[in-house]
Amino acid sequence: MVHEVSIATFAAARADGAYVIDVREPDEYESGHVPGAQLIPLGHLEATLDSLSRTVPLYVICASGNRSRSAARRLVDAGFDARSVAGGTSAWSNAGLPLVTGVRRDAA
Repeated sequence: MVHEVSIATFAAARADGAYVIDVREPDEYESGHVPGAQLIPLGHLEATLDSLSRTVPLYVICASGNRSRSAARRLVDAGFDARSVAGGTSAWSNAGLPLVTGVRRDAA
């Protein structure tokens, strides 16, 4: 079963340094993403499993929550502690939380 977290729970975890994976496509990521999120498009997820930590929870986000649920399910099945962010980047932005544009993970 995939654990889905609210934007408030995710924001608190992210403030504490949570590891965030954005599974959208590069153009979506570049148009606006959660600061610190690592881009790993859903179609590339399996190829990157060896580079992900199995010792910390992984917070997975997309545009609205559909792809992140699928990605989190794949990660859980592979033995990771993964959580899907309910509402995705849209909910994050609608809550008035900051987005970063471009290819950088963090704001300048």
